[in-house]
Amino acid sequence: MKKIAIIGSGATAIYLLKHLMDNTDVLHEHIEEVAIFEKDDILGMGMPYNPKTTDLCNLSNIASEELPELIIPFADWLQQQDKKTLKNLGLADEKISKSEVYNRLALGQYLQAQYRAIIGKLAEGGIEVRQFPNCEVVDIKYKAERDEVVLKVIDGKKYTFSKVVVATGHVWTEEDDVASGTYASPWPIHKILPKDGTFHNFKIGTLGASLSAFDVVSSLSRKHGKFTTDKDGKMTFHPAKGAEGFSIAMHDAHGWLPNLQYEQEEPIREIYRHVKREEIFAMLDADGYLRLETFFDKVCRPALRKAFKKDKLPDMVEKLADASFTLSDFVETMSDKHEFGNAFEGMRYEMKEAKISVENKKPIHWKEVMDDLMYTLNFHAELMPAEDHLQFRKEVMSFLMNVIAAMPLPSGNLLLALYDAGKLEIVTGRVTVADEHKKGLTTVEVKDGEATYTIDYQMFIHCGGQKPVSLDEYPFKSLVKQGVVRRARATFIGADEAKALLKTNQKDLVFKERGKYYYYTGGLDIDASYRVIGEDGSPNDCIHDITFTHTTGSRPYSYGLQACSATSQILVEAWVKSLEENSEMAGDLKNITEIYEETAEL
Repeated sequence: MKKIAIIGSGATAIYLLKHLMDNTDVLHEHIEEVAIFEKDDILGMGMPYNPKTTDLCNLSNIASEELPELIIPFADWLQQQDKKTLKNLGLADEKISKSEVYNRLALGQYLQAQYRAIIGKLAEGGIEVRQFPNCEVVDIKYKAERDEVVLKVIDGKKYTFSKVVVATGHVWTEEDDVASGTYASPWPIHKILPKDGTFHNFKIGTLGASLSAFDVVSSLSRKHGKFTTDKDGKMTFHPAKGAEGFSIAMHDAHGWLPNLQYEQEEPIREIYRHVKREEIFAMLDADGYLRLETFFDKVCRPALRKAFKKDKLPDMVEKLADASFTLSDFVETMSDKHEFGNAFEGMRYEMKEAKISVENKKPIHWKEVMDDLMYTLNFHAELMPAEDHLQFRKEVMSFLMNVIAAMPLPSGNLLLALYDAGKLEIVTGRVTVADEHKKGLTTVEVKDGEATYTIDYQMFIHCGGQKPVSLDEYPFKSLVKQGVVRRARATFIGADEAKALLKTNQKDLVFKERGKYYYYTGGLDIDASYRVIGEDGSPNDCIHDITFTHTTGSRPYSYGLQACSATSQILVEAWVKSLEENSEMAGDLKNITEIYEETAEL
């Protein structure tokens, strides 16, 4: 373990370094050097918080009190800054509070300051940190005979390490079609903004009504007008002269907007807050599977009943008391409560409850508990069979992304102001970008129920977020060729559902090995300590991957900075445990969950 390479220097890498720092008393005897490779010239910030990528209009969607611990809390760091720095961060007139949500550039500056401080403390603890900015790693090879890893960087140089941790974060590989106005992602945000003195005096489309879509709306609207707020807090949008034709249409399959920010009793998630480790393993069936409905019955149902009782929602307490009320029923019931004929009027209605929750420190317990429960399931997801992974993706994930995902209240007020000004709409239906289109336009086909129609846009921006990286897209081709990595998979209990899927457009996600049917869950296969698993089914002790888009097949509900911290802490604690016990590193869930149980921060 003498030389470790970390590929990437964003949030996950920062938390990895932080957990290394916390364990220098053990690790300094085993690690001589940590090398950080970053393809950008800015280290310690990450794509979502980088000034090259985002701007002051984009909020971070997380408050200081929700951030896992670094050297000092975000709010405390902001309070230490001088007036000039706060002005440059757009916070000159802001009252700094641990419960407020600030812009991404401010969070990026904070993360970078913490990154630098952590590197200094690692050096004090006897671990040298070497930094390689502007140094993209283009390939990785595993040298089995020496149990080493060789990194090849973009200029052709090669570096050898005893361990490598892939923490590349967000990577946008799809290309824009600027000629037709199609953008594969909104990032960097500057590419979609009009040049100074000009406007996008036409309707712009977004694929998705996600938090990324709201970043687009926030940045573009401020380039086409200004917002004012009256004494009652009502926000109004005033279009700029010459920008009267500017507007935005957000496409969403269900016509939903995410729920609004809510107060939380316990802002930091815990894996075993609502269930004990031994109780999880006692739920496994005779074949060793954790069934989704069993988890709902034995863990979710009692925890949610308590939460709804606190929220004074007796109808839900009663429904959950009925054993025939399933997870699917729960998702449908709570989704219906969020479904409105007009999503913006629905948001206006929900804004009243959200303001009461946030301003009066009144938690909405059921949302917080549901997020907790899915966080628990996430770190045990490999116990589920393929049938339940399919149900989770089909029914539960869209519910979580729309009903549990929390938009900051200022963002909600901005959307309502644009809607009231006739500058923002939401279009319901599934969207396909047509292959054929008029010159300079993007044509999209919208299917809403039985109706199908097309719309032409001069600018159309994909805002659906990053999808799992397939093995064909995995950036380190030698590992694929060597068979050091393989596709993430879940085993089908029976052949019937697998055979049924083989007759659908999901047939490529089903495969058969050694007489068993598997479902490709997305990304690459890892064990519970994030070691990559090869074609022979063996984990590689030298290569760990903690990039969410690579590991989402095994960890389907890993999102945000709390998951960045938990993921990297599990890896570091597994290292420390093997060193202290002078044993091989454990990777099976039964052993790694002992770390979940023993570590206070998890």
